[in-house]
Amino acid sequence: MKILMVGAGGIGGYFGAQLIRAGADVTFLLREQRKQLIDREGLTIETPSETFNLRVATVSAATLKPDYDLIVLAPKAYDLEDTLGSVAGAASRGFILPLLNGLDHMDVLDQRLGRDRVLGGVAHIAAMISPTGSVKRLSDLHMLTVGPRAPEQAATARAFHVWCERTPFDRAYSDNIEQSLWDKWVFLASLAAMTTLFHASVGKIVATPYGHALNLQTYDECCEVAARCGFPIADSVRAKASAQLTLAGSGFTASMLRDMASGQRTEHEHILGGMIRRGQQHGVACTLLKTAYTHIAVAQSS
Repeated sequence: MKILMVGAGGIGGYFGAQLIRAGADVTFLLREQRKQLIDREGLTIETPSETFNLRVATVSAATLKPDYDLIVLAPKAYDLEDTLGSVAGAASRGFILPLLNGLDHMDVLDQRLGRDRVLGGVAHIAAMISPTGSVKRLSDLHMLTVGPRAPEQAATARAFHVWCERTPFDRAYSDNIEQSLWDKWVFLASLAAMTTLFHASVGKIVATPYGHALNLQTYDECCEVAARCGFPIADSVRAKASAQLTLAGSGFTASMLRDMASGQRTEHEHILGGMIRRGQQHGVACTLLKTAYTHIAVAQSS
């Protein structure tokens, strides 16, 4: 299996590097500046337990050919259009595995490339590019879930999962990947809404008189949207997520808060806006989500 990893950021860089260490045939499609750095110095991965450097195969959009069985997309949501332009030279064959948050991107990919070619994938990881250009994993969480959305995708999804099983990161194969996408999105939207609204960690929010209830109320809003869209969140998933969102002393925040605090563009339109739009279509008020969305939209416009 020949894999094209589009980007070498927190998601693409980390999971791509671990797959290469396991022996997988992975090439990185990179913008010119990032490509020059990695071609010169290699791809460095920092984790809580180790740091390693790999010499990796890279390619630019100008020289890209349709040589790949699987194209893994891991950009920020707002870079999706540019990413689709950059992979045009390879997108005429193979399957697509997007690792973006939310679901808006799935609609775009289905329309552009055909639903029968777009697998489902969920990345759980807190990682970033450091000032030196290395990919830094910030916590012990590093999990990748993959699954088919059409019968003809199953063989490729299984083959990719086999490679994932040879790596040190956690992995899962989902026969209901659409539900897996909703499970993550509902949790992430809740976490992003509350931690960006209050510029605080879960622990600081729940330490206030009303924070515990507000975190759960936000999660309930998102769960209601999922249920009305036909993807109800299972009780076991809700219990685990609720515990994480109300954990006393927790330093947990969404990456959206880090982006916001550093003055970078955020994915609020994709993660919060997409949830709100689906909620409105099904009569869910989404009051807290709208409050958080408006807070970020105002901050991003200034």
